[in-house]
Amino acid sequence: MTTMTKSKEKISVAAVRRLSKRYNEPEWLRFARLIAWETFESLPWPTYKEETWRRTRLTGFNLADYHLPAADAARFPSRQALPEHLRQELEKIDSAGVLILQDGALIYRELDDALVEKGVRFTDLRSALQEDAELVQVHLSALVRAKENKFTALHYALWQNGAFLYAPRNVVIEKPLQVLVIQGEGLAGLHHSLLVGEENSEAVVVEDFVGARQGMSDSVAEIFVKQAARLHYLRLQNLDETAWNFTTQRASVGRDALYRQLQASWGSKLSKVWIDLDMDEPGGHGELLGLYFPQDRQHLDHHTNQNHKEPRCTSDLLFKGALEDHARSVYQGMIHVLHDAQRTDAYQKNDNLLLSNHARADSIPGLEISADDVRCTHGATSAKVPEEYIFYLMARGLSRQTAKRMIVQGFFEEVINRVPVPGVRAKLEAEIAHRVGIE
Repeated sequence: MTTMTKSKEKISVAAVRRLSKRYNEPEWLRFARLIAWETFESLPWPTYKEETWRRTRLTGFNLADYHLPAADAARFPSRQALPEHLRQELEKIDSAGVLILQDGALIYRELDDALVEKGVRFTDLRSALQEDAELVQVHLSALVRAKENKFTALHYALWQNGAFLYAPRNVVIEKPLQVLVIQGEGLAGLHHSLLVGEENSEAVVVEDFVGARQGMSDSVAEIFVKQAARLHYLRLQNLDETAWNFTTQRASVGRDALYRQLQASWGSKLSKVWIDLDMDEPGGHGELLGLYFPQDRQHLDHHTNQNHKEPRCTSDLLFKGALEDHARSVYQGMIHVLHDAQRTDAYQKNDNLLLSNHARADSIPGLEISADDVRCTHGATSAKVPEEYIFYLMARGLSRQTAKRMIVQGFFEEVINRVPVPGVRAKLEAEIAHRVGIE
């Protein structure tokens, strides 16, 4: 799915100005970009001396190696005009809307007419800036700030495009909305996801990231789940295994709202993923689900925070990983319960399955509790597959690879069964089968 973009430019403050001018952006956004660039330059590169980076190092990463696309890819007028491999990818999920972005350019969009009539906005972020400027201005960078870390500062200075969803009050989007983000070789991709679910709305967004051979991805996701809304965000990262991947994601959960997120991490050379779940109003429920399966020398690092700020909220985190070869995973999570967040019920669990003697999984769950009427638990496990399990299955006629696949799929099943989209479940199962050597 990768494409080679010939027209490129270096990452610099001049590129910030050119990017803003090219798309005729409003003054407030141009100013925000320049401030973000100043923040980026003022922040030091992270080192192993910082706790969040102690187990993940940027050895070999050089920002100067990556360029920005200087020209937009062409847009396709219809689904039939898309290349066959893209049509096949879209057909895996029965969706109500589709966005395909290639190197920051929207190359295809569709949305059911009935949803348009109900006021649903589902488009790329550049178009939303023109069509719904006030909505974008109110929500953009309201959850994830440029100063949060070195990579969010770079992102806000140079973000190219993104996915924008606005689900109006009381509107239920029954089928998933699908976003495909394709990145070309040697490029820096800076994608921004901005999802807003108004009161009592419901939506499912599936976002796939692919490509980025010899490139880097620096993305941000901001998700607003307002009173009694129900929003599911399924994020599938399957970048090329030569790519560097950095992403910061935060969801704000309103009163009596439901939010579920899946982070599936298959690709990249190195991934550093920050995920924050903010329980901002009473009665909300949040779920964070994670799957990862690094191989060779992949390094996948997930850092989560379940931030309970108000009473009577629940959160549930379950991250599961299988590791092969010399792969390494890092999971570091924290449940924060503030003083006023009484009657909090929070759970956090990270399980790891080691399929090699050389694989390594670091798991550091934690609790910080300032309230006295709470129920909070956390746990972590790392274990190898006992050889007798494989022998037992092989003794009943299965091949070694099939036995291994069954064990790994059974391990992941607890997460997969909680994914609300059949097409996504099928994609996850197919990827697991591929990774254990069965097509």
